Amino acid sequence: MGTENPSRPNSPPFASAPPTITPFSTSRPMVRSDAPGFRPTSYTPPTTTSSMFYGPPVGSQTSGLRPTVPPRFNDPSVLSVPTSNVLPSAGASLCFPTPQFPSGPQPLLDRASPVAQPPFQPPASQLPSVPSFRSQAQVPSVPMGSPPSSMNVTQSSSDLSFVPRPNFQSSFPAAGATLNSPLPGYMKHSSAVSQPPPMQSPFQFQQGNYAPSVPAPSPPFLSHQGSYVQPPPVANPFGLHSRDQMQHPASMTPVGGIQGLAEDFSSLSIGSVPGTMDFGLDAKALPRPLDRDVEPNSLGDAFSMNCDPRYLRLTTSAIPNSHSLLSRWHLPLGAVVCPLAQPPDGEEVPVLNFVSTGIIRCRRCRTYVNPFITFTDAGRKWRCNICSLLNDVPGEYFAHLDATGRRIDLDQRPELKKGSVEFVAPTEYMVRPPMPPLYFFLIDVSILAVQSGMIEIVAQTIKSCLDDLPGFPRTQIGFITYDSTIHFYNMKSSLTQPQMMVVSDLDDIFIPLPDDLLVNLSESRNVVEAFLDSLPSMFQHSMNLESAFGSALKAAFMVMSQLGGKLLIFQNTMPSLGVGRLKLRGDDTRVHGTDKEHALRIPEDPFYKQMAADFTKYQIGVNVYAFSDKYTDIASLGTLAKYTGGQVYYYPSFQSANHGEKLRHELTRDLTRETAWEAVMRIRCGKGIRFTSYHGNFMLRSTDLLALPAVDCDKAYAMQLSLEETLLTTQTVYFQVALLYTASCGERRIRVHTAAAPIVADLGDMYRQADIGAIISVLSRLAIEKTLTHKLEDARNSVQLRIVKALKDYRNLYAVQHRLGGRMIYPESLKLLPLYGLALCKSAPLRGGYADVQLDERCAAGFTMMALPVKKLLKLLYPSLFRVDDYLLKGSAHVDHLKNVIGRLPLTADSLDSRGLYIYDDGLRFVVWFGRMLSPDVAMNLLGPEAAAELSRVTLSERDTEMSKRLIRILKKLRESDPSYYQLCQLVRQGEQPREGFLLLTNLVEDQIGGINGYVDWILQIHRQVQQTP
Repeated sequence: MGTENPSRPNSPPFASAPPTITPFSTSRPMVRSDAPGFRPTSYTPPTTTSSMFYGPPVGSQTSGLRPTVPPRFNDPSVLSVPTSNVLPSAGASLCFPTPQFPSGPQPLLDRASPVAQPPFQPPASQLPSVPSFRSQAQVPSVPMGSPPSSMNVTQSSSDLSFVPRPNFQSSFPAAGATLNSPLPGYMKHSSAVSQPPPMQSPFQFQQGNYAPSVPAPSPPFLSHQGSYVQPPPVANPFGLHSRDQMQHPASMTPVGGIQGLAEDFSSLSIGSVPGTMDFGLDAKALPRPLDRDVEPNSLGDAFSMNCDPRYLRLTTSAIPNSHSLLSRWHLPLGAVVCPLAQPPDGEEVPVLNFVSTGIIRCRRCRTYVNPFITFTDAGRKWRCNICSLLNDVPGEYFAHLDATGRRIDLDQRPELKKGSVEFVAPTEYMVRPPMPPLYFFLIDVSILAVQSGMIEIVAQTIKSCLDDLPGFPRTQIGFITYDSTIHFYNMKSSLTQPQMMVVSDLDDIFIPLPDDLLVNLSESRNVVEAFLDSLPSMFQHSMNLESAFGSALKAAFMVMSQLGGKLLIFQNTMPSLGVGRLKLRGDDTRVHGTDKEHALRIPEDPFYKQMAADFTKYQIGVNVYAFSDKYTDIASLGTLAKYTGGQVYYYPSFQSANHGEKLRHELTRDLTRETAWEAVMRIRCGKGIRFTSYHGNFMLRSTDLLALPAVDCDKAYAMQLSLEETLLTTQTVYFQVALLYTASCGERRIRVHTAAAPIVADLGDMYRQADIGAIISVLSRLAIEKTLTHKLEDARNSVQLRIVKALKDYRNLYAVQHRLGGRMIYPESLKLLPLYGLALCKSAPLRGGYADVQLDERCAAGFTMMALPVKKLLKLLYPSLFRVDDYLLKGSAHVDHLKNVIGRLPLTADSLDSRGLYIYDDGLRFVVWFGRMLSPDVAMNLLGPEAAAELSRVTLSERDTEMSKRLIRILKKLRESDPSYYQLCQLVRQGEQPREGFLLLTNLVEDQIGGINGYVDWILQIHRQVQQTP
């Protein structure tokens, strides 16, 4: 579309140097001075202790603290876990000691036994089952934490927030321990296995106090036992440059490989200085995104003119300079683009109209003018930042340069100062007059649709949105309904009531009165409203069970093909008549788990993909609303949305009384949000690199042109990069996203986002500038696409393999210069990679097998995740869990800043207290969990007389109590934070099975679910694979 030509001819700022910290090298916690092997040496106390000493207190000077572990759900009726089961840990990494000289299969050392007591050995009948991945002969030591960083770089308290403490309630379990009971609060009977007795831990706890340490076996790796060693040499880290260097990236000195690694080490110690402890740290958990949203690292002043990351996020902001370096980066290298994302608060994308000069573009690569171009020859020429071509400056655009080479009118030129701008396109960017906003509704009126109440909700919602549809007074509208026949509606403005025309010939479909089926809304408003008022009762006595969906789809295409627009499909019954009819194919259990399993997740009939291609060609975007309590083959129906830039909304077992509000809200947003019509998008990048693959909901028109008939702020697209040249010689690479579209007001516009990133020669720099949000966004799309050609297990394994390879190569960076022993190290930027990788493997598109997720639900979740922007995807993978009963009892009347009132909790059953009230929010739904010992007053205030009823039959509504009003305000605040979906509220009480299981417990991603490890075991498994030789 237009003239978008398909052919195509370093350093973030850091804080000032922190105080020097002298580390010590012992690889296990320091013990009192009379412990064997302790050889005191003279050393100067470090200038800063708060960032370094965070281990458990040991030796004779420890205080009388007693580590405690809350029982499961913190239920007083459940026996407490012995304190000896708490893993002592400290330092910037977790350590799991193993025997120094293993001679055979050894048990995993995860727990300490009480002093003066033999290790606990349960009867064989009560031993828990051993996960399959623990079947190795020896488990290596698994310390965990941030990678060691420079000896003169002080960690912030946020960097230490995930360092485990002695009272960490969900510490690493024993070798054969099952992490969590599948039904919290209930006794689990495990199969009997034989297990060798656990080894004695070097940390011993007594009831009521810390006991003096007993002699412990020597750790397997100790370079200087009990002594301090000199820190490694420190090189200037990546990004530590002068201000002048920041402003001139080309002048930066490249950082060497091995020499530039030392700054990643903060300390090699895993214990505190004897007799000291920092009580200011609260590090009870492994890395989790509980405090704030995951944001990409800032590249600093040198790249301050980049577009906002919400529009364009790179998987790493340090681009490799060679194929050899890229081959060592095992994570995706690419970008996530959301071209119409909501701008930051208080900002707007400037709209520019170059009437006199025309839009300034490079004559060779067609790059749009942007902040990174440079002017030369006294302002008469400008150099393209993408291809380096010198272009003439049009006379009307000319301005003199000042002494620094900047244009004197720079402050009046937003396109030269801002990374995101929008140009009004002249007529040469049009192949036809801009289309009007057009909404066409294809509605199933079979008996199931009538009985569910779907038709009534849809009709009411469309009528309520007529005043808010974009593009008034140009907006066009039309309707077709169908069951076993096709029903057209003449809504000519001269009529007082719509005329219904029925076509029963499904094999040779034709369009009666083609000129009057699409009407101008402002002219035919009365007729449209009369139709919507009568639609619910029009088919209320219908007993038709059939669905001629395929024929109705062709009819809608014939009506819309002249103009294009948005087609909204409301489908309740599996297509059973005419072209495109489908059959039940998900019930054959023999297919599941075999190489033929993936065929169930792709369209059965090529008709739907061909129709999607035709829709895209004629600028028609399709959104599918699917309602059914039976199998309807979302894999086939969703193809229509996938290839037209659309969206799939899935409402299983829809009933208007329970789900009507969710449908009403989401349909309202779909109809009223600003939409870009008949759009195409291209992303350009500098010489030597190119985008090779694209992932999301769109149709690829050429090698790099994405066709998007209708796009909005809730759609994002992922793409992967490759290098075209063996070695890149430039210092910086530039990216420019251009979206050519028709606005609802009738203007043809071009939205342009430009960003720059440094080119690096060091793998460590790539890791330091990695963006976990963009990486997971690309990785999830790749994994979901893999399920369409392979087994689910293969897709999950591919995710885990990438994580293992990435952490192994990062570990290898330090293996030459430093003795890492059994530590698990990772870059700070990727500390959440294992957690999000685990959450992805447990998401609906990838989780389990046939019995774990319904086939339609799995396919619908896959279509949804393929289109989500980064933040919404991360929230779906690792949802929020809040405890709210304390706030309801004591909170203020206003909820201005929700994060200041209630904090997020880890997604594990140990976070649930049977005396509490919790909200689970994944962005698509709420689950309100009532503990079985929750105060009856709280339940009565929230639910009234229904508090004692089964909660599956109770609907949460605002009552005339202050507590109820506070809860509704919290839910409203959470919904306002992300209006793209409406979180329907579902209530569940602890112990209500199976609802508690499938609504909440299976979504606690840190617990062991469906044969997939919990978070701790997942970390152990990954680390074990990282340590294995390739």
